[in-house]
Amino acid sequence: MPKSYLALDLGAESGRAILGRYENGVLAMEEMHRFPNEPVEYGGSLHWDVPRLWFEMQRALNKVKDCKLDGVAVDTWGVDYALLGEDGQLLENPYHYRDKRTQGMMESVFRRVSAERIYERTGIQFMPINTLYQLAAASQNTPRLLNAADRLLTIPDLFHYWLCGAAACEYTNATTTQLVNARTRSWAAPLFESLGISSNLPAPIVEPGTILGNIQPGVCAPLAGTPVIAPASHDTGSAVAAITARGSTAFLSSGTWSLVGIELDAPVINAEARRMNFTNEGGVCGTTRLLKNIMGLWMLQCCRKRWSALGGSFE
Repeated sequence: MPKSYLALDLGAESGRAILGRYENGVLAMEEMHRFPNEPVEYGGSLHWDVPRLWFEMQRALNKVKDCKLDGVAVDTWGVDYALLGEDGQLLENPYHYRDKRTQGMMESVFRRVSAERIYERTGIQFMPINTLYQLAAASQNTPRLLNAADRLLTIPDLFHYWLCGAAACEYTNATTTQLVNARTRSWAAPLFESLGISSNLPAPIVEPGTILGNIQPGVCAPLAGTPVIAPASHDTGSAVAAITARGSTAFLSSGTWSLVGIELDAPVINAEARRMNFTNEGGVCGTTRLLKNIMGLWMLQCCRKRWSALGGSFE
């Protein structure tokens, strides 16, 4: 029987909704909606405009409301997070990973727990944008807000929550936080405790492919009851899941960042991997993506934005 799925794919610059139809071994894809993802700055801080993104995602759902969908799924960038209060309401617009609040936070964390121990547990590269250092900044700058939070979700998990009401953290994106034990595939409770944060704050981890629930009537009545599926919700995880990057084959995934690496059956966590700052991100079906972040299209995006402000056209 033919199957139809809607993928809501959000990058750091834009988002799109792709309708995929699978029949007789052939996958046909159609772009249904595309929209910009423009961060907002206020109070001296940079945030994602998640209400606007949610509005655009609802527009996308309404464009396919007459289709019989077998599932809907969301993937986005990694590391950023959302805090929910006890009533499930969003406590603040999520911070953008390029916000300056993480300056000096890596050194602050290393005074509590060594870099060697962090890498031994997580296998994740050291970058000041990682959720670990974002939460250290939140613990220092806005402790009352952090204490008011009942749940932490990564960005795609937030949209899944709004779609179906289920709070869960999908594994591939959870690993980008540098707060997941790479060997047990569960939250690294000691790292949360080193920040003075309860290890119960993040929602439970689920594997890619998990059916989280169904679209709620208030989101899009014609699609109510459609399964909401956790994909590899880190966009690089989904990209690599679509190819074969085994043996002597490597991948290069380019966007705002470019990521180059290989797909393995187990993480590589040793002194040499830490010295070279390789990262072991979670993949589908128990796999690991051993990779490095390298220069992507961020500089080009910034140049294009500046040129457009000066009156240029770059369609």
